[in-house]
Amino acid sequence: MPKVSVIVPVYNVEAYVEKCLKTLVEQTLEDIEIIVVNDGSTDKSKEIIQKIMKQFPEKMVYIEKENGGLSDARNYGMPYAKGEYIAFLDADDYIEKDAYQKMYELAKKEDSDMVECDFYWEYPNKQKKDSGEIYQGKQEALEKIRVVAWNKLIKKEVLNRAKVTFPKGYRYEDVEFTYKLIPFLEKVSFLKEPCIHYVQREGSISNSQNERTKEIFDVLEHVIKDYQEKGIYEEYQTELEYVYVRYAFCSSFLRMAKIPDKKIRERVLQETWETVQQRFPNWKKNKILTTKKSGKNRYMRTLNRVTFKIYSQIFRRIV
Repeated sequence: MPKVSVIVPVYNVEAYVEKCLKTLVEQTLEDIEIIVVNDGSTDKSKEIIQKIMKQFPEKMVYIEKENGGLSDARNYGMPYAKGEYIAFLDADDYIEKDAYQKMYELAKKEDSDMVECDFYWEYPNKQKKDSGEIYQGKQEALEKIRVVAWNKLIKKEVLNRAKVTFPKGYRYEDVEFTYKLIPFLEKVSFLKEPCIHYVQREGSISNSQNERTKEIFDVLEHVIKDYQEKGIYEEYQTELEYVYVRYAFCSSFLRMAKIPDKKIRERVLQETWETVQQRFPNWKKNKILTTKKSGKNRYMRTLNRVTFKIYSQIFRRIV
């Protein structure tokens, strides 16, 4: 059994995939399995993958499918994973060569269900370190976890038990995946080193703002419904309300304010305000929002219909 299986979705990333795969095949961890899912690429990605596979056939598994998007490719690759732990890495990113060895050794040492590492935001001319908070317990995880799949090492046994997958056809797929996984995590460990290089490229989905930005509410509703069906919604209601409001009025608000089409932008922003008021009419009394000190919380406490419009104009001008 491999110690770690890494699932790498690939779609038209010929300029990046070679660097990504080289940092994987050269990992210091032995017994690593790299599952490359070619999600219907039409560029030279396949040729590049095959060239590397010839050099490292014992480490790589190649799967080819029709284009279905990032979530579909990740889900397609998971049943092929034989590793004790599973990781996800996007093909336009890359990783430090000792990352999975350090993460695996920490997981074994602390008998962890998941290990989370820090990472770099990789821009053309600079790097920015992203150092996450250490959290204890599931409620605090909901509040503080960084909802990206690619900086984590997850025990396969836990994924099998949780039966969690990525939502096909939606943006914010990592949000839904991560929040649905949290109730199954009894032990999380933290590698406080930046191991992943999260490459920022113009034109990527995460940097393209349009009406689909409001899909954040769809995936958050999926999460709430999942908790309700499992009978655990009441236990986590405060945290779920808080993250719902925080997405609406912080990161997603910033993205919505940058939608180029004015008519769409104004409609989406109006729908955002109304959606929050309908789903959580008493959100301003949320315990986390009212008691925990942070810049985001102070800002959110100032929000009303008037300041919401003012902030949308300010965010529009922020680069």
